[in-house]
Amino acid sequence: MVSYQHFMSTVQLGVKTLMLHKLRSGLTMLGIIFGVCSVIAMLAIGEGASYEAQERIKALGSNNIIVRSVKPPEESREQNNNSGRSRGIRYGLTYDDTARIYSTIPGVERVLPMRLIREKVRFFEMEMPCQVVGTLSFYPEIVKIDMAKGRFISHMDEIYKQNVCVLTTTLAQRLFPYHDPLQQSVKISGVYYKVVGLVREINTPDERPQSGETEGETMENNVYIPLATAKARFGETIVKRTGNTVNSETVQVHEIRVQMKDHTFVESADPQVRTLLSRFHKEIDYEITVPLQLLRQAEATKRMFNIVLGSIAAISLLVGGIGIMNIMLANVTERTREIGVRRALGAKKSDITTQFLVETVVLSVGGGLVGVVVGVLTPLIVTHLTNMQTIITLWSVVLAFGISGAIGVVFGIYPANAAASLDPIEALRHE
Repeated sequence: MVSYQHFMSTVQLGVKTLMLHKLRSGLTMLGIIFGVCSVIAMLAIGEGASYEAQERIKALGSNNIIVRSVKPPEESREQNNNSGRSRGIRYGLTYDDTARIYSTIPGVERVLPMRLIREKVRFFEMEMPCQVVGTLSFYPEIVKIDMAKGRFISHMDEIYKQNVCVLTTTLAQRLFPYHDPLQQSVKISGVYYKVVGLVREINTPDERPQSGETEGETMENNVYIPLATAKARFGETIVKRTGNTVNSETVQVHEIRVQMKDHTFVESADPQVRTLLSRFHKEIDYEITVPLQLLRQAEATKRMFNIVLGSIAAISLLVGGIGIMNIMLANVTERTREIGVRRALGAKKSDITTQFLVETVVLSVGGGLVGVVVGVLTPLIVTHLTNMQTIITLWSVVLAFGISGAIGVVFGIYPANAAASLDPIEALRHE
């Protein structure tokens, strides 16, 4: 009990000594405050950026393999010229590729072919650029989109080639600001389509696989129609006129999404799909994306990013610790006579060591607490001002505060030992 009271009196003496020099103590704490704040804030910003990237990848489906048609390089295209005015090219995925993948690759649950056509959707005088997506009824289950209203296209719509469509909510709000979309029809390329549902879709460039000009449309401007309807209404050839030249591109399928039964099949299916397609395609007119691999790369990048950011921010803490040690060494010189008086009155070396350690720990822990508050507020301010997502993790707060406390002990030991090692007689003679 006596030792506890003795320790508390030493702590009170250390705090009182620091309060005698408030400005100097406050300036000494600034290094720790900024160090702790930078660790928490930088890790929060990095965590937020990493989270957004991983969520976009997860939206593609960790059990999916995405195959997209890609134009081959100019020098490898086989073009048919007609008096220099007409040029045509055929490339990309086919419906036979869809059937082969489904019947050949082990572990395949479903295969979703899609056709993507740049068009304009019209409702009376309102006209918007859009991407028409010809797809099948189970598209929402593979791509993971939510129905906001109504229904998605059905299997019967596909069989009977119905002129029905599903709009994204953003596009519907622009086309029908004062009407119920489910009671309206829109016009695409001279054909009317009845709106049967609205979907919410994530705004990500990965949902825009078709090459070519975007004509300024946003990522949410998708119109979904049955695949059979898309084949019947738009055909497989897209014709573009440039001056006196007519360019045509023939693509059967713009994108194939392969859903595996489990993510354990994805790694083995990736090379099998590549081998299968290479057998039936003379040139590389497709690209394969595996979201599971991208997710693992994103997680590895996140860990490396956190290490780099944490290391950079930790330098600020190190500088703050050096500042504390510098001030405490100056205190030892300044208070040499005081130390001599205390030793002459019976204070032990451990008492002197404890007093100086208490002062350094109070500086570092006090600075750490203020730094935690500022560090938590900084990401919130960044999010409010820039709409950038930040995530404050408990481990970053504990790590930053723990390091600040450890710095107080580590950088306070040498000044404390230096003070305790002073010769009492020489200290009393010090002016």
